Amino acid sequence: MSIRVLIADDQPIVRSGLTMLLDAQPDIEVVGAAADGREAVRLALQLRPDVGLFDIRMPLMDGIEATRRLAGPDVTDPLPIVVITTFDLDEYVHGALKAGARGFLLKDAGPALLTQAINAAADGNALIAPSVTVRLLAAFAHARTSPPRRPIEPLTAREEEVLVPVAQGRTNNEIASELYITPSTVKAHLASLMRKLGARNRVEVAMWAHETGRI
Repeated sequence: MSIRVLIADDQPIVRSGLTMLLDAQPDIEVVGAAADGREAVRLALQLRPDVGLFDIRMPLMDGIEATRRLAGPDVTDPLPIVVITTFDLDEYVHGALKAGARGFLLKDAGPALLTQAINAAADGNALIAPSVTVRLLAAFAHARTSPPRRPIEPLTAREEEVLVPVAQGRTNNEIASELYITPSTVKAHLASLMRKLGARNRVEVAMWAHETGRI
């Protein structure tokens, strides 16, 4: 089955380019395109896509606010959203991830990384542009004023082993290869980590690892 994607970008040429690029992928279908965040929210609720691909700077409502309304902490059934922008600024990355985004890419990321991010979001994973991952998470941890949350149960030794490469931005397959376990076992440990930490996705798990000095 194809991953149904909603695009939001205020530039017509960018919307067209992203649509053509993604529709050319065998497992992705663009089901809608919005010119601003307000329209993106409306179309998302109407079309129920599998993944949203949102620009940050848009009129009427920016991509961060649109993400918050569709994927924020208070949303019961959050839409997996990948934020894409030309601006590699920490404040944008922080804002997008705090709003609930599952990925953050720069527009020069290229079709392979873009497709990978959409597939990751659809699978419940997260992909952040490699150029900002480590700096982003470290800066986010240092910027916090409140202490990190305590797990509802102690982490197992294997969960601690899985936690570190997750925070380093590695995929489930990469972690499985490194730890000599199966990808499904990695996924199970990650699900347990998310439950114990009250995290909605692997980005929040990675943030917790940085907050607690595990990285």
